[in-house]
Parts: sequence; C-alpha cells; structure tokens
Amino acid sequence: MLPSLSVFTRCLSLAAVFATGPAMALEFALPPPGEDIIGQVQTLTAKYEDTFADIATANDLGYLEMVAANPGVDPWLPGAGTEIVLPTRFILPPGPREGIVINLAEYRMYYFPKGQNVVRTYPLGIGREGWGSPIAVTKVVAKTPNPTWTPPASIKAEHAADGDPLPNVVPAGPDNPLGPFKFTLGLPGYLIHGSNKQFGIGMRTSHGCFRMYNNNVLELATMVPVGTSVRILNEPYKFGVSGGKVYLEAHTPLDNEGDPVAVDKHTAVINALLKRQDLANNLQMNWDMVRDVVAAEDGLPVEIAVPNAPMVSTAPAGLQQH
Repeated sequence: MLPSLSVFTRCLSLAAVFATGPAMALEFALPPPGEDIIGQVQTLTAKYEDTFADIATANDLGYLEMVAANPGVDPWLPGAGTEIVLPTRFILPPGPREGIVINLAEYRMYYFPKGQNVVRTYPLGIGREGWGSPIAVTKVVAKTPNPTWTPPASIKAEHAADGDPLPNVVPAGPDNPLGPFKFTLGLPGYLIHGSNKQFGIGMRTSHGCFRMYNNNVLELATMVPVGTSVRILNEPYKFGVSGGKVYLEAHTPLDNEGDPVAVDKHTAVINALLKRQDLANNLQMNWDMVRDVVAAEDGLPVEIAVPNAPMVSTAPAGLQQH
C-alpha cells in the first residue's frame, strides 16, 4: 500500500525555511532519460505578517498554486508559526524538452535553454474570464525592452465602461502594464511580459497575455533568443517517473479559454495516462491514491503506481473510461 497523501507530503518536505527574501528563479538539472520530476517540496514557517502573496513572490511561486498546496490555511493571515507548503516539486510537461513550454492548468512556464542540461520554471498570470489564453504552438518573434503599450480598442472600451479611461499610448515606466520587457509571440495580440502589479502572477488576471514577475522576465530576456519555440498546453493531469516510481500531479481543469470547467475528472485522468504509452500498459495502479490526488488538485506530485508490473485491467467505479 502506498503512503497517504499527508505522509507523502511530509516525507518530501525539506527543512523549514524561516524567512522570505527576493524571488529566486527555480532552476533544476534535467532528470535523466526516462525520468520526469524536478525539485522537492519545501516547507516554511509563517511569520505573523506573512501572506500567500508575499510568500509566493519571495519563492518564485504563483498565488493559486500556494492556495492549492495549503488547503484550509487563510491565504491573507496564515498566522505566526503555521507550516506552509511550498509546491516546488514538478512533473515536467509532456512533449519535447525544448524552448518555452507553458501549461495553462498550472499557471507555469518551463524554459529549456538550448545546449544546457537544465530547466528553469516560472509562475505566470494567464487570461481571465472572457480573455482566455490560447492553446497553440508558436515562437518568439520579437524582444522589446522598456516597451510602450498601445491599448487595443476592446481594452480601452472596458476601462472606459469602468470609469477608468486609458490614454492612446502608455509610455514605458513603472505604470506600464507590460513591465520592463516584452516578448512578442507569433500569435497576433499575445505577449509574454512583465507587469506593474505584482499580485496576479499565478492567477487568471490578464487579457490573454502571459504575465511574469519583473525580475523573472528580465532574467528570461537575457537567455531566450528570437525564434525560440513556444508550446502552450492545457494539461491538468501530468504523469511522471522518478526513481522507478510513477507519480501523478493534478490541477484544477481549465477550459480552452483558461477558465475553470466542470469535467469528468476520472475519465480525464485516465485519458491523460493513456497518452503516456510508455506507462499505460505497464502499471500496477493504486486507484485509491489516484482518487485522492484527483480530488485534492493540490499540484503536488504523488506516487500512484509501480511500473514494470501488469496494469489492473479495469478501474474501480468512478474511474471508468467513457
């Protein structure tokens, strides 16, 4: 029997961190071929004045992934002495490990620098309701430091309706919504950029573009050349292998516009597993643990199966494929 989710989380936790500081990019060595997991879950002991927004900023995490990893904890007043989980263990997204890969369901970007055996990962703000971020394959077509912003007519109309009219052009500077740098994508109207608002990274807050912490977008600007591939996915369920064990990481499903959506989660997770043909026919699945992971949607990779053994032929009730 595999350990419970709570025991699993405690076993993965590193030593507690007692202070927050400037955000540091999360860089990891790529796992060897056939393995998919990077990082380790950490814990932090909250101080009285801490909020999830502050902790997320200091640890290169997004707000919603902090909320998901800490169910039942008040994000605005966790309380002094409260142990906070930092979800800094990730299953790499499916597909080629090259260029930029964005997974909308986890509000996160992965960058695989060419010729280097590392991956860097950053939290993102994505499109809010009515302004969904696209699922697509594209590339970086331009890089612009200190960008100006010319609001499109649709956004100007929205602001005018709220009594907050926008100028025709917003100059570069601290009040510019694009922050200190932008990457133009080959999708008309879509950018990766910084922000003049720290809160909102790791949430559905943008008009479809991908927002980053300013220190992160400036760091990325030094590494990502024009022409870099960009794959935008929407994968709430990721399977991965580490140390001969199989893990599942679950996030709240989003629709193709980036909005939360009601789905048959059990069917969706089985279909996600079937995409991993290297795993699907070679597992002895702990379906009780799968159920727990799917229900929790906490973004933490959890051991759910043993490979190199016959896979259970049928899933239990509630996990049947349709």
